[in-house]
Amino acid sequence: MIIRFRRLTVLAALVIAASAASAVTPAAAQNLPAAAPPPVADSETASAAATTTATTSTKDVGDLWRHLRHKPQSSEQIAASQSPKKPFFFLSPSISSKPSTGFSAGVASSVVFVAGDAATTRISSGDWSVSDSVKGQAGTGMRFRIFTPDNRWFLQGDNRLAWSSLNTYTLGIVSNATPEKLKYNRFRIYDTAFRQVKPRVFAGVGLNINEHGDIRAGSGTDAAFDRSAYVAYTKHHGFPLDRQLSSGTNVGMFVDTRDNAINASKGWLAAATYRTFFDGFLGGNATWQLLEADVRTYKTLDQAGRHKLAFWTLGEFVTGGVAPYLDLPAIADDTYGRSGRGYTSGRYRGPHLLYGEVEYRVTLTSNGFFGAVGFANATAIDGEGSNQQLLGTLAPAAGGGLRVLLSKRSKANFCVDYGWGREGSRGLYLAVRETF
Repeated sequence: MIIRFRRLTVLAALVIAASAASAVTPAAAQNLPAAAPPPVADSETASAAATTTATTSTKDVGDLWRHLRHKPQSSEQIAASQSPKKPFFFLSPSISSKPSTGFSAGVASSVVFVAGDAATTRISSGDWSVSDSVKGQAGTGMRFRIFTPDNRWFLQGDNRLAWSSLNTYTLGIVSNATPEKLKYNRFRIYDTAFRQVKPRVFAGVGLNINEHGDIRAGSGTDAAFDRSAYVAYTKHHGFPLDRQLSSGTNVGMFVDTRDNAINASKGWLAAATYRTFFDGFLGGNATWQLLEADVRTYKTLDQAGRHKLAFWTLGEFVTGGVAPYLDLPAIADDTYGRSGRGYTSGRYRGPHLLYGEVEYRVTLTSNGFFGAVGFANATAIDGEGSNQQLLGTLAPAAGGGLRVLLSKRSKANFCVDYGWGREGSRGLYLAVRETF
């Protein structure tokens, strides 16, 4: 218990320090940024400057807080809150419950800001979190999307440190597969620097390091562990059982016409990344390649913008070599862990993955404070056997959720979702950004 407490204390200190360094002049609750205007040349860039009409008609958590305290804003405060240079900082307890973790608690923080002139620079964001669960899973993560002034550069990162566990299954979508729990330590750095080559078009290169160490049986007997899908796959392909490290580089390109990357109403995103991992590079013990494709599009259904549809397609394909078991494409293992609502992370895994989701979004109140979503998704993953083709079997899921507007300017919501999948799978999901 003392070890667990010290571990969580160290993680909390790291996250709080990172948050403090990033949130220069954080916005107080009573000075939340203002609402976004209609798109102009670059829709997300233009959304950084709000109109007074939109500010008065849209209400967020800051407005509710001022109302409860009977302290309305002066005209000077309203003007200050409309400044696109004013960052929005959110810090809250993080509580969740999933089949893979059980009850989990921690701290989550987010910051949204504009790094340059709001007329020529897109919105940036960063997320930091630390948590521990009743099943002994502790970790911290730092993810960021930063546009430098005038969108010259875009920096994207997915960095994690965790003492974790995971139920592992036979590859592919196999009904009634018997799980075997693994425990391991995870260290991940997936960072990429993109250069804008033309308006809304970016190309970049990056570094990838993904380590799973001290891999061991998480429950049950050693005999059951030796019969697990993880051990069978790992021995068959000649990887060490106790440590797997993939290190390499990536090249990527994306086009983004969305009006807001945090909560889009229109536009689309198309991105592709090719990752190459090398045996011996920074200690890596495997040579293989991975192609990732991500396409998202959004449609407003009415003039007021209260009804919207969002579509997401994701593909991950091992194109060469053999990936270690824990590095294979898996459900809910994207950057923010948002795919596959209704399933626990890693429930389905294989060398090739296709994922699709549609979400209906509605603003329930005329002032934009409350909203709701309904979603449906499906995942296809193949296995190594000839009877486990990519589209042979699907894993569908569906669910819904509620939204509360945290920031008018960034359009960031507090999101609570619940999803159901096949074979009784289900989960509760909390976030401060839309799923996609």
